[in-house]
Amino acid sequence: MEQVSAQNNLVIAVDAMGGDNSPRIVIEGLALAAEKNPDVRFLVYGNEDAVYEELKRFPALQKVSQLFHSPEVVHNEDKPSQVIRNKNTSMYQAIDAVRSGQAQAVVSAGNTGALMAISKMLLKTIQKIHRPAIVSIMPHRYGRYVMLDLGANTECNAVNLAEFAVMGNVMAKHALGLEHPRIALLNIGTEEMKGKEEIHHAAQMLRSANMDINFIGYIEPHEIAFGKADVIVADGFTGNVALKSIEGTAKLIRSMIKDSVKESWLAIMGLPFMYFAAKKISATMNPKLYNGAMFVGLNGLSVKSHGGADGFSYSVAVNNAAKLVRQNFVPTIRAELENIDLEEISQDIFYEVY
Repeated sequence: MEQVSAQNNLVIAVDAMGGDNSPRIVIEGLALAAEKNPDVRFLVYGNEDAVYEELKRFPALQKVSQLFHSPEVVHNEDKPSQVIRNKNTSMYQAIDAVRSGQAQAVVSAGNTGALMAISKMLLKTIQKIHRPAIVSIMPHRYGRYVMLDLGANTECNAVNLAEFAVMGNVMAKHALGLEHPRIALLNIGTEEMKGKEEIHHAAQMLRSANMDINFIGYIEPHEIAFGKADVIVADGFTGNVALKSIEGTAKLIRSMIKDSVKESWLAIMGLPFMYFAAKKISATMNPKLYNGAMFVGLNGLSVKSHGGADGFSYSVAVNNAAKLVRQNFVPTIRAELENIDLEEISQDIFYEVY
């Protein structure tokens, strides 16, 4: 395997031992990602013998990868407090490669809490960001949208929500190619008096003349799927509940359709006529196409793949990481926040109200 340098290549560090069926699935995903991203090189961290056995299956991937032995693994049941300072794990070493400048992004399918904790400790938050957030891209009826926070911060104040909106705005511009993304705060109603005080306060901040974003107000959960907004902002508890509710509803609908078809011979006979419509829906709603949640607000890009991802969906997470690195995602967030003092805006609104 060749020596990989961050000076001339786009380099991604990989925790090869994270997730189910690793390192096999991880290496299969990297092989697919390497085909799609010829400019990317990989620093692969994990059990040397186990990882090399998988790498041997993909000679082309071997040429663009450098393998580092990591004697220990972060398991799903491990508490972040137990592993956060263990420098011998594949997760820690992969994240540390971004901190040291050897790589521009890290991808792991491992323990989410540990990945967030180690990423925050090593990469640090961007100077004007108080808390990083978990953000993901999801499909709605007319396209795709960005949603954050999805679980990093169960409780948030108005400043945190406003910061999430700024970061989500940058994410939507880069990942979705939107010039003026529509930003909305997730709430229990669209009326001004509905919801928590911190949501009202955040809305006032986002309407400030100093905030150059397209804030459209509140959005209710049932409106998300119909493309009312391009960026949905919530605290981590609310966002995580909404995400899992959406995923559960999608699974329910798929299972109900399958059961209904099996119970009707007329429906079975009509399947050939529904082929193209079903194929179009599948191409849009396939969860594998949306794998890879990003930890935003850090001085480095950290991407979380689903633990149960297969090779294709893992490659999607790697592709997303490479795309955001090419578009200077982290430096852009820094630049967006450079001329915005959210604390000052918050204080001004506080004095106006009280």
